[in-house]
Amino acid sequence: MASDQRDAGWDNTMRSVVSLAQELIRQPSRGGVDDYGPVLGVLEKWLAGHAVPHRRLHDEAGALVGLLVEVAGEHPGPWWTLDACVDTAPYGDTDRWSFPPASGEIRDGWLLGRGAADSKLAAAMYCHLAANLAARPHTFSGGLAVLLDVDEHTGNFGGARAYLADRQAVRPAGVIIGYPGMDEVVVGGRGLWRAAITVHAPSGHSGSSRAVTGAISRAARLVCLLDTAELPGPDASSGFPLGPKLTVTAFHGGQGFSVIPDRVDINLDVRTTPEFDAHHAETLVRKVVAEVDAELSTPIPTTVTEVASWPAFRLEEDEQPAAALLTVARATGLDVRAKTAGPSNIGNLLARHGIPATAGFGVPYEGLHGIDERASLAELPDVYAIHQQALEDLLRGA
Repeated sequence: MASDQRDAGWDNTMRSVVSLAQELIRQPSRGGVDDYGPVLGVLEKWLAGHAVPHRRLHDEAGALVGLLVEVAGEHPGPWWTLDACVDTAPYGDTDRWSFPPASGEIRDGWLLGRGAADSKLAAAMYCHLAANLAARPHTFSGGLAVLLDVDEHTGNFGGARAYLADRQAVRPAGVIIGYPGMDEVVVGGRGLWRAAITVHAPSGHSGSSRAVTGAISRAARLVCLLDTAELPGPDASSGFPLGPKLTVTAFHGGQGFSVIPDRVDINLDVRTTPEFDAHHAETLVRKVVAEVDAELSTPIPTTVTEVASWPAFRLEEDEQPAAALLTVARATGLDVRAKTAGPSNIGNLLARHGIPATAGFGVPYEGLHGIDERASLAELPDVYAIHQQALEDLLRGA
């Protein structure tokens, strides 16, 4: 193929990726707010029009939680998965946006709108990569799955859970998650242990002559002890660069002015590491709770209910699929570093199932989860080409 023809074909692919991303952005799909049918309908129409095999995923209750694309090669081998969410964060204060959150317009080289960065552009890119492979199954081994999740921003990760529970789906050798940002490939993340804590105490009148230690006072004491609890720092010998972190994220109780409440509900988020895991987190929290119950006694003890728990994870740079992305990106001259992230991601869920994952390596962005979300399109050709080469290397076992 002549160079000008090859360039024209490449330009057409980039235009098609952007066009699909624009359509997706124009379908509001805020997690837990909007109907996901329209945004998934855009994807289904595109995939069907390009003869890419796909099917819907449902959770245990029958709710629609995503699409799964499956493209099989003609030769046996491991399967690899590309994952991108097409639900989004909420809009926030729309009066502060300088363009409509569901814009989808292009301005000064930026794709505008909620989901442009996280992660509708990545979803459009991954659909095109799948279509490219579907047209030539004789050229690769194993297979490619593309998970298009619409239950990610709720924190439920329903699409990923449905994929992992699907007996028809081939278990992947690894997953590449399509988050934005060109400087890093996330190869690990802290885990989490989350709990709902309920603090009890006798109720009473705020004007009573009798001294009453209410639930708010007991809960405040508990929060102070949790905030000052001693946590270990990073353990250099473990190879994991971050230490654990404990944060009280919600505190609810009381009403009006004259009643001393008998209950306060607290949400607690603990970010865990390989050396300070969920067991250590729960042990520490229950110890602090026992201390408060002994110091400020009450007929009903404080309860601690685990809400979620994921392990920390970290891949070495020579482990797949991290190695494929990092090798190809660095070979193009990009200064890309491997990063262990403070927040968790679907990689933590996958780690629980023994599936290695990376997150990141996408286009530069602004306003992710905030005001005026946008994604830069100037770097899209490089990001696409690096994903394509890394994927081909994985599918031929390079």
